[in-house]
Amino acid sequence: MKLSKEQIAKMSEDYQKMCCQHVAQRAVTKNGILQSAESVEVLKRMSPPNFAFSIDVDDQAVANQKMSGRCWMFACLNVLRFHIEKDLDLPKGTFELSQAHLAFYNKLERAAWFLEHIVATADKPLDDREVDWLISTPMADGGDWDMIAALVKKYGVVPHEAMAETHCTNNTEELNTVLSHLLRQDAIKLRSMANEKKDTTDTQLEMLNEVYRVLAVCFGEPPKKFDFTYTDAKGTYHEDRDITPLEFAKKYVKINLDDYVGVINVPGDENPYGHVYAIQDSDQIPERRNLYVNVPMDELKGYVIESLKAGDPVWFGSDVLQWCDRNAGVMASDLFDLENMFGVKFDMDKAQRFAMHESLPTHAMTIAGVDIKDGKPDKWKIENSWGTENGGKKTGNNGYFVCTDEWFDNFVYEVAIPKKMLKPETLKALDSEPIVWPFWNTFNPVSSL
Repeated sequence: MKLSKEQIAKMSEDYQKMCCQHVAQRAVTKNGILQSAESVEVLKRMSPPNFAFSIDVDDQAVANQKMSGRCWMFACLNVLRFHIEKDLDLPKGTFELSQAHLAFYNKLERAAWFLEHIVATADKPLDDREVDWLISTPMADGGDWDMIAALVKKYGVVPHEAMAETHCTNNTEELNTVLSHLLRQDAIKLRSMANEKKDTTDTQLEMLNEVYRVLAVCFGEPPKKFDFTYTDAKGTYHEDRDITPLEFAKKYVKINLDDYVGVINVPGDENPYGHVYAIQDSDQIPERRNLYVNVPMDELKGYVIESLKAGDPVWFGSDVLQWCDRNAGVMASDLFDLENMFGVKFDMDKAQRFAMHESLPTHAMTIAGVDIKDGKPDKWKIENSWGTENGGKKTGNNGYFVCTDEWFDNFVYEVAIPKKMLKPETLKALDSEPIVWPFWNTFNPVSSL
């Protein structure tokens, strides 16, 4: 449509009649959109001293992923450390698992995955949709439940002090840029070799050796063995000497991650419930395929509540910054009154938002509690991994967030649930051949979580 000056003049004439928008204009031009539209009443309703939940299982110290996209990793390790603290009778908040350890291997695995896919697509032109997608972001931080579960099983876990955070684990931008440069350079050579029908196996290993070198410089090498010592809540000292990461996981991680499955809620006629889904080109950790069983939201929430009642926090993925005040730690669908501020209607439902890439799972956290009123969930307690401060200001309630049940319905997409909790018909669906979403689907963990 080509706009005419007359049409624009009519728009201006209409705007001059909008008294409410002139008031909004003065607020927005001075304070910005969200701050001007934020509801004080919602903040008051959701913030302390109303930060109380009828089922509250977790109040351990919040971790901090800082300037990295490792939320999916932090959320899983937060679940594991919860059980380790409980099993070993550790003082709450005194124990943390190393995120750097698994981040090292995740990036090495992602590099191997990238090089393999470059060879597999070498016969396609650079402007092919899949090739373009591969080379647009060779190295990033994203991941999902099945990926972290596979990393734990393959590489084990270690206490935080056995491999601490570094500047490059806390802020991954520089490292991702360096590795992306290296991998794109490698891709040129591999595509040429593959098109000349040459064996690329040894070349890929040489390239991965260079990736390992870069990671070791930035993260330090993961420990092959370490000593684990701790003092329990009763003051008793314990030691476990010369233990490997896999031995530590086998001995101290009592929950079996193989028993968990990603349960999702992605509505829409094109995404029928009761089916298992997979995603093309999401196999970054080849030992475990990313699989999701799609269920109605009431069923998903029932599993979460059952887990919380059993005393277990729940890993989940959501679209965190939708209708969210990061400093207040409040997520609510009525937090910002944008409709009255602008005089427009926002009425897409969850299925439409997902289909239009308006909303997708962008962040993983841990569900730590729920407040049940009249037999139904009213609000949810969320353990985040953004620390307790943001720009010198407090983040949530000591780093914990709260979301309304309506927000949960609209913006929670995935939870990790033990298979034994699933309804018989949902469990049976896991045996069926998955529906495969294309690699550009917004659920692809390579480009989302």
